Amino acid sequence: MAPIPGSSSNAEEPDYDYTEGASALDIDQALNNSRLTRRDSQYSLYNDNGDGSMFSGPGHTVNPSSVSRMSHVELGRRSSDNWMSRRRSMDSRKPYRNRRDSRDSQVSRQSIERPDGYEEAGDFDSQGDEDGISSTSKTKSQRKSPPSPPLRASVFENIAHLFGRSAAEPSHSRRPSISQRSSTSRRSSRSDLASEHALDTEDDDEERWGYSSGEEDSDNESQYPAPVNRDSVSITASMAYDSEPPSPIEGHQSLPLLDIDPVFGREARIEMDTSFTLLSPPPPGLPSRQTIYIADEDSTVRFVGYETVPLHVWLWRLCSLLSFGILSLLGHWFPRLWLRWAAREKAFIQTRNGFLVVESSYKAISVLPIQTIAYPYHISTVFSTVLPIPGTEAETPEPSANHYAIEDDMLKRLLITDYRHTRFAVDPRTGLFHMIREWRDTNWTDTTSAQRPLSEEMKEQRKLIFGRNEIDIEGKSTTSLLVDEVIHPFYVFQIASIVLWSLDDYYYYAFCIGLISAISIVTTLIETKKTVARMREMSRLICTMDVLKDGSWVAQDSSNLVPGDIINLSTSHFSTIPADLFLLSGDAIVNESMLTGESVPVSKAPMKDDDILKWRDDKTENPKSFLYGGTRVVRIRGTYTAQGQGRPALGLVARTGFNTTKGALIRSMLFPKPIGFKFYRDSVRFIGVLAGIAGLGFCFSAVEFVRIGLPWQTILVRALDLITVVVPPALPATLSIGTSFAIGRLRKLGIYCISPSRINVAGKINVCCFDKTGTLTEDGLDILGIRSLDRTEHRFGELLEDVHDLPLGKDKATFLHALATCHSLKMVDKEVIGDPLDVKMFGFTRWTLEEGRVAGTGNIKAKGTVVDQAALVQTVVRPPGSAQFRLEDALKGASKHAHFLELGVIREFDFVSSLRRMSVIVKRLKSTSMEIYVKGAPEVMAEICEKSSFPQDYDDLLSYYTKRGYRVIAVAGKSIEGLSWLKAQRMKREQAESRLKFLGLVIFENRLKPGTAPAIQALRNAHLACRMITGDNPLTAVSVARECNLINQAAHVFSPSFSRGNATTPHSKLSWSSMDDTLWQLDSYSLKPTSPPPHHAVESDEINYQDYSLVITGDVFRWMLNYAPLETVQRMLVKTQIFARMSPDEKNEVVERLQSLGYTVLMCGDGANDCAALKAADVGISLSEAEASVAAPFTTSTPDIGCVLEVIKEGRCALVTSFSCFKYMALYSMIQFTSVTLLYSFASSLGDFQFLYIDLFIIIPIAVTMGRTLPYSHIYAKRPTASLVSKKVLSSIIGQIIITSAVQFWAYFWVRRQIWYTSPPPNIPTKGGDNKLESTNYENTVLFLVSCFQYILVAAVFSIGPPYRKSMWTNGWLMFCMALLLGFNILVLLAPPQVVASFLTLMNLPLGARYVLLLATAINVVVSMGFEAWGTSGVSMVIGGVMSWWDRGRRRVRDGKTYKAVEGGMR
Repeated sequence: MAPIPGSSSNAEEPDYDYTEGASALDIDQALNNSRLTRRDSQYSLYNDNGDGSMFSGPGHTVNPSSVSRMSHVELGRRSSDNWMSRRRSMDSRKPYRNRRDSRDSQVSRQSIERPDGYEEAGDFDSQGDEDGISSTSKTKSQRKSPPSPPLRASVFENIAHLFGRSAAEPSHSRRPSISQRSSTSRRSSRSDLASEHALDTEDDDEERWGYSSGEEDSDNESQYPAPVNRDSVSITASMAYDSEPPSPIEGHQSLPLLDIDPVFGREARIEMDTSFTLLSPPPPGLPSRQTIYIADEDSTVRFVGYETVPLHVWLWRLCSLLSFGILSLLGHWFPRLWLRWAAREKAFIQTRNGFLVVESSYKAISVLPIQTIAYPYHISTVFSTVLPIPGTEAETPEPSANHYAIEDDMLKRLLITDYRHTRFAVDPRTGLFHMIREWRDTNWTDTTSAQRPLSEEMKEQRKLIFGRNEIDIEGKSTTSLLVDEVIHPFYVFQIASIVLWSLDDYYYYAFCIGLISAISIVTTLIETKKTVARMREMSRLICTMDVLKDGSWVAQDSSNLVPGDIINLSTSHFSTIPADLFLLSGDAIVNESMLTGESVPVSKAPMKDDDILKWRDDKTENPKSFLYGGTRVVRIRGTYTAQGQGRPALGLVARTGFNTTKGALIRSMLFPKPIGFKFYRDSVRFIGVLAGIAGLGFCFSAVEFVRIGLPWQTILVRALDLITVVVPPALPATLSIGTSFAIGRLRKLGIYCISPSRINVAGKINVCCFDKTGTLTEDGLDILGIRSLDRTEHRFGELLEDVHDLPLGKDKATFLHALATCHSLKMVDKEVIGDPLDVKMFGFTRWTLEEGRVAGTGNIKAKGTVVDQAALVQTVVRPPGSAQFRLEDALKGASKHAHFLELGVIREFDFVSSLRRMSVIVKRLKSTSMEIYVKGAPEVMAEICEKSSFPQDYDDLLSYYTKRGYRVIAVAGKSIEGLSWLKAQRMKREQAESRLKFLGLVIFENRLKPGTAPAIQALRNAHLACRMITGDNPLTAVSVARECNLINQAAHVFSPSFSRGNATTPHSKLSWSSMDDTLWQLDSYSLKPTSPPPHHAVESDEINYQDYSLVITGDVFRWMLNYAPLETVQRMLVKTQIFARMSPDEKNEVVERLQSLGYTVLMCGDGANDCAALKAADVGISLSEAEASVAAPFTTSTPDIGCVLEVIKEGRCALVTSFSCFKYMALYSMIQFTSVTLLYSFASSLGDFQFLYIDLFIIIPIAVTMGRTLPYSHIYAKRPTASLVSKKVLSSIIGQIIITSAVQFWAYFWVRRQIWYTSPPPNIPTKGGDNKLESTNYENTVLFLVSCFQYILVAAVFSIGPPYRKSMWTNGWLMFCMALLLGFNILVLLAPPQVVASFLTLMNLPLGARYVLLLATAINVVVSMGFEAWGTSGVSMVIGGVMSWWDRGRRRVRDGKTYKAVEGGMR
């Protein structure tokens, strides 16, 4: 059956085994073929077929991840795909290729009849890669959910915005992880043969939010919904206007096991919904809707074109006037209301006075104007001249003569819009928007053509389309900020309350609340202006640059740079790169810590022809020749020709302004992704419940008021007043109190937080991941010594701690020369800079280094043509006191003798993380040969060295050092006789790094930091799982883990290896063997220990879950994600404690996979190559200094993992404080609601000063001081709850409401039975009079006095102490407030001063009655305290039992607890 265009799901079909009799390869081939017929949801009809993303990153593969994850304020979760969407890392095959999910867009054009087979033709990027493995399309499988109010996503968003646009209802859809779009592409793959017969277990109704839900003991269970039949056959193309295309692996998304055990059947990770709001079908004709994937932000947006209808606009304005602005306010809060009323959908290219509605994948709505600019230039100056997929006449709109002249391809007008500082323009040939920054100059065919200077006309054209080279953050005026703040729902509610109280003559109370609100608004405005000013100062950069113009250098501001400008880097005055540049000539050393957090200098070399072609065609840059905007210059210098003439360092401007790498960083700060946390969602819903209670109270009161005969205006005012009682205006502000105090305390400890909402999230952490080097161990490495080969035996010699003890030997390739030359060090200001390990190794030799500046350059020829130029000598090294290296020595061949020289590095092959090695070609003194030296990980030496060159004890010695925690680097080399400079430059890396001779080992000592072991022990005592994610050797990592007690000393550690195949073979087989005894293995599927060998004094059934652990390397980890059964992968993730030899991208992947199991993950690293993982984690803590703060939400100035303990303690304290404050405010509302409702029954109410005293003198001081309680000194073994709707929390709140209400009811009826009681005189407000109700009566006095004690009582009840916070008694401010208020209340009850009684409109009660009330409040205290201590647990158990009985026989799943189910299956 042919696929139906546009359908997002498949019809349900019978479950047959169609794979019977087929081999694994047949099944794989069939799957790959089926994927070719499915259209990738992110590829547009008009798309580029190039590879690579916008930012392939400076220096190494982590950078695209870190750049796109940069955020100064807050970031939402980036998590991995569905477990069934397996991905293969392509690190070792394509270092700079990566596929974009979409270059342009996915277009909804339902009015056009599409021919059969369209989808097959459209999937132009589904073909296999070079290795013959077919790649699947990377669909963002997004599920529809009911529309919800749009999110308010702003850099200045704070917790008080809870009343604003709430987060969207969640869905199952998962965004592709960072590794899927970074510089190393990942491909979706099938799991394994065990997973072939998968069943679709998707459920649309599951609630999913940003973080793991519920308590550890948990209460949060939800129904596992039955599958929903989907009728895809009946969905026509026009009906599926807003549907997502089917996933490449839809229908194969779980395993048979998952169908049996529903715990595995749904993703436990809670995440923000990323689907778009369902709209009505678009109008026929040209496209008016477009879905665009913005790669550097990893976000998808939808553009919808509109134009206003004048008549409807005037009607809207009239209705707004008649409704006193209420309709306008609703239109501002809910933009779709205004759109339905006053606008109609219109094709982009046909709009007049039109605008765009841009919806982000998080439901945030932006309305942008479509600007029309005069643009009399060729179409190739802004769009590609060739459409990626040529369309038929039916699919391509007829270009408007007003915009585009077909005959000469000249544009006349251009429609543009700017969304979040990214400019889009409408291509008149297609009617679709294209991102301007993806334009490339088609004239750039090689480096020579790219160096042609721009004409003045071209500069003006590019300035018009790209704008000025400024990252200028527009600061709103004070008036605009004020209006934006005031019309927020929270303040609108406050203003409405103040107006209501003023109408009701509550002037004093209204004035005080108004004053507090005004102070809050002014404070927010001041902070906002300061933040904008700081960001403007940080982002703006203007310097003077020398630009090539009409054949001469002209000095001009960097703000006038445009793409294509040639600039002189040698003569320009700048310390920070002002734009993204290609280095045309010379060399540069830059500090890219702004992007990576790693302050190690990075060297840059001139670009080559391949680099410019890759930039033009694949839209990606070679980071080795690319200078990223915003990075600091360490050194830039020109070159010298062979004739000794100087050439300046030149740069080619590639991107400017917000299109640069720094611009992407600033954009991510300005527009952070929203974060969802269960507590915030529940609090908003709970407020809704309170509002519902207010409605019930109003209905009851309205009936009483009508019976009494009150006028309608009084009834209305009193009803509205009741809402302000039940939903207190100060409620949202109180929720941020605990967080504010926690941030202040962390700041005093040297821990800085730039994302306040992560404080509460830190309270739910249950797994802590650590980098090793620089985090658990000391940052600097010290050389313990070197082990060279013994002269007489084929074994290692003794450990040498002094370089003078190292024998040179007779071979030309020597160990000493390798140590002196095999590095990438540079000399800047007479200081050797570079990788710390290289610096230590070179320092061990005591040689001196000089860069080969005077050597000039030489031409590299191929078939008589100069194809490239390179430095003749890159680096010169010599022992102390040696003469200098001379130019002619590099050029002499075998026939001539050299003068007295030392060593010159002729060529360098940089370190590549996938190869895990680097190499150099060296010209030796007085030699007719050249030597090649390689250093790298010991494991890779076996691939490139001759087997006979390894000593007999190689494995034993390597194991000895790595098991004891030392870092080991292997060195190898070879000599090539008669190798000339030209041949060396043309030599391929594979040739150089082959048939080497092993030379020796360099052993580095990496000591634990003093605070590591105590911190790890404290975390383990708190039952928090600890993981190590490192790039180091697994044996070394295990040794360090045992030393710091991350792994128990007595635990058995099992490590996997390939017993069949390798990491690139789908049908390989793993064997898991003990690192101490290879004969003892794990079952390869269940990962449980098999029977131990006979010499072990233990049986397999005696091995507990805690008695063994796993260590896994990056290649095995990648293979398992791609090919292993899902259950095995999940068990591996839960049981593995050490992830070794992990690339930066794989570190990020580990974090995301742990999150997908339901873990709340903390990642602590030094901000270097773990930058992406820090961003991906729920809580990321960077131990780096200064600029590394952009790498993570938390930064500490003391590089010690003890900060992890403080963050977790403060997080738990803040979370519990938020709960306490919320419960307190809820009880305060219900206590006051009960009092007012009882008084309303006979047309009475609390007095003005009574309200004032309760709200200002009792509630606010207590609510504020409750948050000052300090965190407990130890981390408790169980996490606090994050759910307001858990059984224990609800039991507590409901129980206290019942107790306090019962006491008030008793007091109300008790006072009416007293002999001294007199009924209040009838005082019914008349029409035209005020609406004030009488407050001077006995019922009012009794209820007021009792409730005043209850407000203090519930504060004591909800001031939770240990195990998450210190005892209430240690909070001096709270105790002072409570004691003072309690004393004053007792005074008012027993002997009120006349002035106080008059102000509070209190009746005179007999002394006996006063003591009775005091006794009643004492009983209230005892009962409430007792219920909170013992009753809540009992009630919650009863509720849990009832729920279990009710749900018996039903399939249930514990939301967010997949890892618990996996652990349970392994015990």
